[in-house]
Amino acid sequence: MTPQQTGSGDRRLVYERPAALTKGSTHYCPGCGHGIIHRLVAELIDEMDLAPRTIGVASVGCSVFAYDYLNVDFVESPHGRAPAVATGVRRVRPEAFVFTYQGDGDLAAIGTAEIVHAAARGERISAIFVNNGTYGMTGGQMAPTTLVGQRTTSTPTGRDPILAGYPIPITEMLALLPGVAYAARGSIADPSLVGKAKAMLRTAFRSQLDGDGFSIVEILSTCPVGWNLTPTEAMDHVRAEVVKTYPLGVIADRRPTRSATAAPSAVREDAS
Repeated sequence: MTPQQTGSGDRRLVYERPAALTKGSTHYCPGCGHGIIHRLVAELIDEMDLAPRTIGVASVGCSVFAYDYLNVDFVESPHGRAPAVATGVRRVRPEAFVFTYQGDGDLAAIGTAEIVHAAARGERISAIFVNNGTYGMTGGQMAPTTLVGQRTTSTPTGRDPILAGYPIPITEMLALLPGVAYAARGSIADPSLVGKAKAMLRTAFRSQLDGDGFSIVEILSTCPVGWNLTPTEAMDHVRAEVVKTYPLGVIADRRPTRSATAAPSAVREDAS
């Protein structure tokens, strides 16, 4: 926000809580990225004047607590079923702005069918996909997005692709579907990347408002407790290692409202 004079000498207002963000501290573990992402979503809801018409859908996992921190109407869905619930909400309330807020265990595992078919149908919803590569709420087990070699409580010697398969690049998979108007991957690993992630979310939200189709923004986040790292080490790990498996950037952009000089559909634009 633009600094404002406070009337007290040279002091300026440099921070203000978004109206769409509830007061108080979050309960998340130190270094968790959910709080940062909540802030970005709240800022955009305010800036785009979406609060009166917004309905969020949160599923099971740490992501479900978004309804405690975002001052908009929310529906809690069964595990993995947020896209199906959001589809119903959007069709009953076509004037609403509808988004899902989901973790990787939820969206890319038990909810794979729901997200794939919502995207294939081109549902006018926006999915916010928080990828920290683990089941954070239930004990730090391996998730579909866990890196090869990563140690979890269910892969104590590291993920072995022969036994457990390879990480699923779910956003790239969804980007192949014609119903996906916009797909991108950002990160909250440092301030510059936070700003780029916000820009991606803004584009996804605008795409829904323009009626383009399904949009998804994956955000690489942290789980310091699940990763057995300090908050600083976790951020460094995302910036240095996680992006090797999950490159940042715009993965698909089929919005008909794009400039004629924009990159062709489904071509990645590096955001690192």
